[in-house]
Amino acid sequence: MKVHKVSSRSQHKQRNATKRHNKNKWHKKVRSLDSTLPNTSPGTAKLEQQIAKSEKPTIKRLQKLYTKPVTFIPKNSCAEEEKVTAPSVTSAHVHTNGGTELDDSSTSVDSKEWSEYANSVLQNGKESSNTELPDTDKQEEDDLQFHAHLDHTNNRAVLVMKPGQVLCFRGKCLLTCLYGHVEVLGFTIEEGQQSYPLFSSPSHCPLTIKALGNNPPSSKNKKEGLLEAKAIIRKYFSSEPSKKLMSEVDSDSCLVLLEPLDTPLTRFLTSFSELAEIFGLNSKELRSQAPIYNPVLSAVGVTALRGPCAQGLVTSPSFREAISSLLSAWAGEFDRCPVILVCGGKSSGKSTFNRHLMNSLLNHTVSVEYLECDLGQTEFTPPGCLSLCTVTEPVLGPPFTHLRDPKHMVYYGLADCQADIDRYLESLKSLWRHVSGESPVIINTMGWVKGHGFLILVDLIRLFSITHVVQLSYGNAPQCQLLTPEFLRTAHGWQTHPPQSTLTEEPASHLNTQSHVFLSVQSEFESAGTAGEMQHQRSNELRDLALLSYFSQLQSSEPGPIRPLHCFIPYQVPHSSVAIGVMHCEVAPNNILYAVNASIVGLCCLSEKVVGRGGPVVLSQTPVCQCVGLGVLRGIDMARGLYFLVTPVSPSVLRHVNCLLLGEITLPKKMLTKQLGVEGDLPYVTTDYSFEAKGAGKIHIYKGLTRPGL
Repeated sequence: MKVHKVSSRSQHKQRNATKRHNKNKWHKKVRSLDSTLPNTSPGTAKLEQQIAKSEKPTIKRLQKLYTKPVTFIPKNSCAEEEKVTAPSVTSAHVHTNGGTELDDSSTSVDSKEWSEYANSVLQNGKESSNTELPDTDKQEEDDLQFHAHLDHTNNRAVLVMKPGQVLCFRGKCLLTCLYGHVEVLGFTIEEGQQSYPLFSSPSHCPLTIKALGNNPPSSKNKKEGLLEAKAIIRKYFSSEPSKKLMSEVDSDSCLVLLEPLDTPLTRFLTSFSELAEIFGLNSKELRSQAPIYNPVLSAVGVTALRGPCAQGLVTSPSFREAISSLLSAWAGEFDRCPVILVCGGKSSGKSTFNRHLMNSLLNHTVSVEYLECDLGQTEFTPPGCLSLCTVTEPVLGPPFTHLRDPKHMVYYGLADCQADIDRYLESLKSLWRHVSGESPVIINTMGWVKGHGFLILVDLIRLFSITHVVQLSYGNAPQCQLLTPEFLRTAHGWQTHPPQSTLTEEPASHLNTQSHVFLSVQSEFESAGTAGEMQHQRSNELRDLALLSYFSQLQSSEPGPIRPLHCFIPYQVPHSSVAIGVMHCEVAPNNILYAVNASIVGLCCLSEKVVGRGGPVVLSQTPVCQCVGLGVLRGIDMARGLYFLVTPVSPSVLRHVNCLLLGEITLPKKMLTKQLGVEGDLPYVTTDYSFEAKGAGKIHIYKGLTRPGL
């Protein structure tokens, strides 16, 4: 259906047209909009559309069969080689632009004196060898020197990495593998593949780029591989690269192209003063002097780390064994696609394990299905949503950097499910009906593993015919009972109960269909079991980041000024065309419009047709139905019977929406208090309201309270 923009001169004519065509319920209405701001096209501005350099392949598989590198190169392996060869004085690199080499093919006295002079020049004012730093310190310092060259014309850098070398960093960039192959969070990127966005935010552990080397085909010798690598470097520079960089290239090197990353998401987030360093360093890294100043990497938005802060993702042996076992299950050791349920207490590393597992599976398959059961810390959707997503691209950053449209979604409206567990389980059952069964399935669960939360885990294993249960724990003892097949034979859930055998059938044969493989993972990273205490690591902050990321899709895809919430052209929706309901509490019908005004609502699709009789249609019960996205109810016109809605959902999808559901998920305070370009009072921010109305007053966030179920 067409979306109409209504001018002030044709409002009366448009209202008559609306009465004649009741099916056309989604119309655009122009409010007070600053004409100096750029226009924004409707629909979502996806990250992939901004950064894709070429057509994406239909399947991601490794083009070559690589062998693993021998071992991880210890600290300063490159520096070790340089220190050993230095006394021979066969080559000396003068630290000037382009570099020079001094060859010593003679052993005459003059030649030796010249060599000694060259070595003294290389000291460049440094102390003599008698007062040098200890070998270990020098090793560490040399190992952290990354060989990169910046193309100032195109503002991009080429990084040369030796096999086993690791770059741990903060920041954001666009990575393209030019030669060899590298690994980022379990995903292998090789030459010839598309570019991938990397986001390393202080909200999560830093990302690492690990060089896996390059094994050229048997028909290509090392010399040909070296010439090919050097030709690739010259291709990406407008001028001749430095000799120092070219001297570091070998046939088994990895060449990585790094480019600055600028998207509507990054521009929107960094426009808030509190989030200006969302892709910078955290306080611990600043105190420990972890960052390494490298002008080339800094020019493309990357800050390298060193020391204890440069560990990246710490994986235990049980972590790696579980990943290997699950990859083997997908390779064909089971008769059907694996259905993997990942559970564990809060801050045990479930989300990180899921991302690593997804990326590892995407090295070998087209897609992975992801069932989101965690309402508070979602991976691909705003908080308060239960969803089923088909993942076809790797996830190389925190959740708020890779939100995407799910295959199916249900808006639950709360950050946890303890208020209505039955509706929670029914919502998940409705999503499970859409699982294709042709791809591996990963099920993410909540950190609520005691009391009623544990009963829910038992239900999920039985309801969804789980093949593998991965249970993460930390410390000396697990945080709950181990969910082994033996335990499930007698365990009771919230809705399910252990099967009862009859006299005519053996218990073992009756339970074979419910058996699963149990994998226990011990988390050994530093903050395991401890909730994030630094900025951007608390659960409520992460939920706000996810919501800001979702509504950043309203911004223009082209660089320009950030537009506040009140500047977007809203859709106008007749009261009689949609039903409205409140999910998290009871609200009197005469107060419901006060509750939903300037609030986030779920845009849902009821199977029944909504027919109103002149006023708002209020639901008496909360339905379990499909949700296509979220929107902000910007205003309500009682005289004309219209809702005004701002949302990034496209008009073609909005035509199916006939229900607006209000939950306890609220707009981030930043979106209301940081509206630029407003003279006078800020829209939606006022103190002129009554505290007598239910739900009025300041929103308090209580951290660390024990759930009632415990």
